[in-house]
Amino acid sequence: MSAAPKSDPGRAAREKLGGFARVLRQNGFAIGLGETRDGLKILAGPCGERRASLRPALRALFCGRQSDWRKFDEIFDAYWSGRGMKKAVVASGAGRPAGSRPRGGRSGAPQGAAGQAEAAEGEAAAPGRGERRGATSRETLAQQDFRHLTEPDQLAAAHALAAQLARSMRARLTRRMRARRAGPKLDLRRTIHKSIAHGGAPIELVFRKRRDKPPRLVVLLDVSGSMNLYAALFLRFIHGVLTHFREADGYVFHTRLVPVSDVLRERDPRRAVERLTLISAGVGGGTRIGASLADFNRWHARRVIHARTCVMIVSDGYDTGAPELLAAEMASLRRRCRRIAWLNPMIGWRDYAPEAAGMRAALPYVDLFAPAHNLASLEALEPYLARI
Repeated sequence: MSAAPKSDPGRAAREKLGGFARVLRQNGFAIGLGETRDGLKILAGPCGERRASLRPALRALFCGRQSDWRKFDEIFDAYWSGRGMKKAVVASGAGRPAGSRPRGGRSGAPQGAAGQAEAAEGEAAAPGRGERRGATSRETLAQQDFRHLTEPDQLAAAHALAAQLARSMRARLTRRMRARRAGPKLDLRRTIHKSIAHGGAPIELVFRKRRDKPPRLVVLLDVSGSMNLYAALFLRFIHGVLTHFREADGYVFHTRLVPVSDVLRERDPRRAVERLTLISAGVGGGTRIGASLADFNRWHARRVIHARTCVMIVSDGYDTGAPELLAAEMASLRRRCRRIAWLNPMIGWRDYAPEAAGMRAALPYVDLFAPAHNLASLEALEPYLARI
């Protein structure tokens, strides 16, 4: 009889798999939180005990395209064995000088997930040290918890990265939706038109297909006192989302709900935040999540939600109202939209558990419960949005 799988592979294994997923994303793999969680289950099971069985299991999980299958083995060997690092990993930035050792251990075998990721990125070949230093700075900033960003230059850089992330998410989602070259019906008129360049031979077939619409995003951001350290960065991210997504709406809430879509569509982000401060009097007070959702469901949901809407709620789940009201309003919201993603910055904290009464009341109606404590966690949402 085979041994029962472990419930938890351990902190070191979690960190190592997280670093591997990060390296894969840097090499073009579409990996999000769901795939990473499944990878942890593989590590906790029998496949995680031997590398020979771990490789095919992770390959089947993380490879969704033919190009992924072609480069997976090289990246796997580079990360888990330290072999062929320079040739396999193609993340941005310059490598360290030839013959130098990575920090934190023996050459070719860095210790810990942070060392693995750093060595994998550092061995990438590119001209110049300046680019490497800039890439490392951006990667470090993306991994840093928002509550630890205190210097003005750090905040400005994080705001710029948040806006860039929103733009790139929009571009990749749209490009992925339009990448299909086949459809259920042949477009005869366009096929004949393209055949003229080939002497009348219908070499290039054109198909008719229903044009997919990008997902609609509705973001509800908690700006109460317990979210003070995170609200400013999320406002910058939401500003980028509303600016670059054609269908998106934003709201902030504390003791009441405030629509901010028109304000955050202001092109100048500083002016947008200034206007937001003026209209959202009471920011920093208590939190009434259930009452705010009741206002949203009553006055806004019918207008802004359709069948392809993802509602993102960004909150730590601390509600001063009755949990029964929050549960009822979450159930009502769940019937209207396609997905509900609840982003909680505290998930990124060590030993966090959703013990707040409001959070426990909302969880049964949430499709994705994910961390949102740094820019990397926001970037991991893209594969999830692509499946809506």
